[in-house]
Amino acid sequence: DALTMEFTAIDYSIFALLLVLSSAIGLFYALSGDRQRTVQEFLLANRDMGCLPVALSLLASFQSAVAILGVPAEIFRFGTEYWFLGCSYFLGLLIPAHIFIPVFYRLRITSTYEYLELRFNKTVRVFGTVTFIFQMVSGAGSVGAAEFGALGVAQHRSPSPQVIYMGVVLYAPALALNAVTGFDLWSAVLTMGLVCTLYTTLGGLKAVIWTDVFQTLVMLAGQVAVIVVGAWRVGGMARVWRVAEQEGKIAGIDLDPNPLERHTFWSLSVGGVFMMLSLYGVNQAQVQRY
Repeated sequence: DALTMEFTAIDYSIFALLLVLSSAIGLFYALSGDRQRTVQEFLLANRDMGCLPVALSLLASFQSAVAILGVPAEIFRFGTEYWFLGCSYFLGLLIPAHIFIPVFYRLRITSTYEYLELRFNKTVRVFGTVTFIFQMVSGAGSVGAAEFGALGVAQHRSPSPQVIYMGVVLYAPALALNAVTGFDLWSAVLTMGLVCTLYTTLGGLKAVIWTDVFQTLVMLAGQVAVIVVGAWRVGGMARVWRVAEQEGKIAGIDLDPNPLERHTFWSLSVGGVFMMLSLYGVNQAQVQRY
């Protein structure tokens, strides 16, 4: 049966509740006894958060709409070769856990760039800061660029991955909302941007972490629901796999060393390690949580 692509009153209520709860977390930490009085409390949550909420927050940091919408679109269009990116997580997360994080934790630094100044000098610190800002504003990295392309985001001539990363992180979910609700595109962008700004500025990192925990659980529940309901509607996972095979979407291991190929085992599993090192080893969004 054809699916009705529109929100009902229940859907609108749940969506509004998600926004209200996210804002309420920031408001709670702004007004409660745990309000952020010092720079350390605001930027580092006073270094007293438990490992589970921090772990979920680290998970949420780079699970934006770019990943949730872009990765399925990438696999749907170009096949399952993209799965091999998962191989890069083993080394890509073990190395930061055993080499980078212990150093940052012992130094009690606020940012990666403080380490650059301690290890080298202030010039290197400024250069690293500017490079990070440019990377976040100008592009999302190699894998992100592929995901943007799968999403159908228009690409213009530019020396970097030709996208505005932070903008697309807001634009992609707004585009999805517009498609299923008819909600004005720019109103959705402004609403989500306002809510994120609100709970971040009011509650500091502690509010960000607990909001990430809440949103991670929502994202995981949503993804499980999509898989279960989607498979049930088409007749089970076996039929999903069979149809994917018939359409040529199930890819084997491509060991071609050609770097010009869109995806190969080497570019995803080996090249992905370096991407994970940049994201989970030295990226400011993660280091601040360590």
